[in-house]
Amino acid sequence: MNAKLRAALVPGCLVLFSCSIAATQQPAPAQDAPYQLQVEVNRVLVPVVVRDKQGRVVTDLKQEDFQVFDNDKPRPFSGFTVQQRGASSTALSKPANPSKTPASAAPSPAVQALTSGHRYLLFLFDDMHLTFEDMARAKKAAASTLAAALAVGDMSAVVSTSGKTNSGLTNDPAKLQAAIAALQPRALMKSDVTDCPKLDYYQADLMQNKNDANAKAEAVQQVFRCSPGLDPKTDTPMAERLADSAATRVVNLGRQDALATYLTFGQFVKAMASLPGERSLVLVSPGFLPLEQDALTQESRLIDQAAQANVTISALDARGLYTTNITAGEQVIGDPQYQGEIRRQSMSRAETAMGELADGTGGNFFHNSNDLDSGLKSVAMPPECIYLLELPLDNIKQNGSYHRLKVKVNRDGLEVQARRGYYVAKPEKNKK
Repeated sequence: MNAKLRAALVPGCLVLFSCSIAATQQPAPAQDAPYQLQVEVNRVLVPVVVRDKQGRVVTDLKQEDFQVFDNDKPRPFSGFTVQQRGASSTALSKPANPSKTPASAAPSPAVQALTSGHRYLLFLFDDMHLTFEDMARAKKAAASTLAAALAVGDMSAVVSTSGKTNSGLTNDPAKLQAAIAALQPRALMKSDVTDCPKLDYYQADLMQNKNDANAKAEAVQQVFRCSPGLDPKTDTPMAERLADSAATRVVNLGRQDALATYLTFGQFVKAMASLPGERSLVLVSPGFLPLEQDALTQESRLIDQAAQANVTISALDARGLYTTNITAGEQVIGDPQYQGEIRRQSMSRAETAMGELADGTGGNFFHNSNDLDSGLKSVAMPPECIYLLELPLDNIKQNGSYHRLKVKVNRDGLEVQARRGYYVAKPEKNKK
């Protein structure tokens, strides 16, 4: 990430961190060191929420009630935690050598954080991706429902991914409303509307990283349509080079955008990690596109980081009931049918990215509804019970592969929400 972009993103996170420290009266860490996502590479944390047919959270499950499958193969887990949010106790157990843990041992910092009785809510508006229309609807919903979502004693903050808006942690509704009013879209990384061929990140990724012939052929058609001086009979190689060059630019931009997005989320999770109570981050976004392995690896690390810090990430799809159809008023250079399919796949993947963060940290995901008022209320209340399973990675090859996870319980009629998978990054080569 370049220095200019980092400067645009990081200050807001550090301001929040300073406010957090002021509120909790703990020593502030040095702020001049570059932030890195740091997680333990020898384990994967899998938060699990279990509900019955009526949608009520099930709170009485034991370690022996769970099974974990990694790429369809049973996997033992080395740790089991029951996080009872809003309650006065948290049960912690380690299946390995439990007799070595003295009964009088003090609870871990994570357990102390859950039992202190405080609740911290961070409302993170993704102004780097929200359109003017979606931002307007989200602001209206937040202005009318945010105060109702807060209980007496709660501390909250309204912040944005660009770092331009930050209320600081507060229980003053006026400060929160002022921050909401100041929100506006700030797309830092978007291609020029006059570009031709006009490619989005999804199509460019198909061309550059997946060698999709249809995606490239459609981009070449766009080149000919906006360059009438080119002859398809003789200038196809030139058109292909122009299409490839455009795809390279868009992929680089999309990759930078995805990494910046996860870096920002990680900054806020880090800022919340020291808060002594329940910690919830509510993401208001239209979604984003982690398409390449480096971004997917950062997503996996962020889920680990949030689970380790006891930060629940919930998400609200600010698009509501969105349509993927190309409208008559839109200027489309390429094939409308193909562009409509690309848009459908891109928007679906953007939605999936938000759902993966919510499922992976025990949060709620509100989508496919225009009732954003109800949505904000629901995502502001994380499940009262989260089971945290710990998977060792001792015998897992560090080859950059993706591992699909499936969690099952031994009771019928229950719905299990859990992390969908994880990436095991390749070890970094020593630089000479």
